[in-house]
Amino acid sequence: MMRTLLLASLLLASACAHLKKARGHDSVDALVQMRTGHHTGWQRGTPAAKQISDRVEQLLRGGLTREHAVEIALLNNPELQETYDGLDVSQADLVQAGLLSNPTLGGSIGFQVQNSSGRPEYEVSVVQNFLDLFVLPLRKRVAEAQFDADVLRVAQAALEMAAEASKIFVQVQAAQQTVELMRGIADGANAGATLAGEQYDAGNVSERRLASERAASVETELELAREQLDLGERRERLNRLLGLWGPNAGWRLTQPLAAIPSREPPLAHLETRALGQRLDVQAARKQLELMDTALRLARTSRYMGVLNIGAHMHRDVTGPRLLGPSLSLELPIFDQRQALIGRLEAEQRQAQRRLDGIGLDVRSQVRLAKARLDSSRYAAERYLTALMPLRRVVLEQSELAYNAMQIGLYELLAAKKSDVETARAYLATVRDYWVARAELERALGGSANESQGATDDRP
Repeated sequence: MMRTLLLASLLLASACAHLKKARGHDSVDALVQMRTGHHTGWQRGTPAAKQISDRVEQLLRGGLTREHAVEIALLNNPELQETYDGLDVSQADLVQAGLLSNPTLGGSIGFQVQNSSGRPEYEVSVVQNFLDLFVLPLRKRVAEAQFDADVLRVAQAALEMAAEASKIFVQVQAAQQTVELMRGIADGANAGATLAGEQYDAGNVSERRLASERAASVETELELAREQLDLGERRERLNRLLGLWGPNAGWRLTQPLAAIPSREPPLAHLETRALGQRLDVQAARKQLELMDTALRLARTSRYMGVLNIGAHMHRDVTGPRLLGPSLSLELPIFDQRQALIGRLEAEQRQAQRRLDGIGLDVRSQVRLAKARLDSSRYAAERYLTALMPLRRVVLEQSELAYNAMQIGLYELLAAKKSDVETARAYLATVRDYWVARAELERALGGSANESQGATDDRP
């Protein structure tokens, strides 16, 4: 009785299996939201193109912020959309693994050659692979493990996209502020060249001085042009990342580059945290478990051939109608899944080595990102607390000396240029800090402010 109920439940479950639009996507969204605070926009499955377009326009309205850039990337990046759709492919494989193979209907009919008016002889059979009923739960377990690993990989891709969007957005902010500073330097150099021309016409400066000031003005114009091109390239890179084109590509920034925080959050045991919470590490572990399960399944079923059970009906021309069961069994004499088992053993070793390699990479990425973060913080603090105040003193004293007619306008313009150049260099160190911060969060698999993560220090 229990065996009958089990078979009936398997048949019912197989018949009812179907794709669910939100399956997997809701898990990806929960993982990403927990680590970044942003939703993917795909938690209910593939959104309509109009929904994506409306949401992107809503986020761009009023200007682009870092938070909105990350959200747009998670929703609208073309490569990430392709990755999201791959999750539905994985779910289709999972549903397929839970389906029984279709029964086979066969039959034949024969007519008497000498007596065309006689009744024909016929036979009909229906067979089903009975082994599917026992292999189905194990096969479905393997497919579920594969689907779980795919969910983790998709979520990891979304996290990496969020970190990349944050990093490029910071670079755009710094490039735009650098262009503004360079405009100030160019205006000052142009003023110096104009003054030198007037003084040269009046006979107050030499031709060498005039040529020097004009050369400095041209150099700053060329540098401004390079910075403007760099800003345009970074904007286009961000546009590609966010999937923006047409009028949406003309967004404007509403936030200046943020100053570095006064202190860092606790950054202890970073390698352990990364190994515990990186989703690609978890996916590699799942893949290894999957290969172990698949290998066990292949080994336990190597001597089990295909078993077809069904019903057969036959009727002779002059005889009675015969009805009864039919059975065919594959004899595993030649093919005992040797090749399949060998392949799975090799793939299991590959999965273990892949996990070991990812563990090594994660540790290295965390150490490098932390070193860059510390270095850029040190440089930014030295600029802010030491070099920039000194440049400001030099500029203030130069202005006093100029007002007292102790120095000329050229010396004052040179002091202003040095002050702006120092501010420009400081801006670059702040940019490098936030880029390093994004890289550290990418290496950790979550925000650097979070203290979550397992204590397992194994790769």
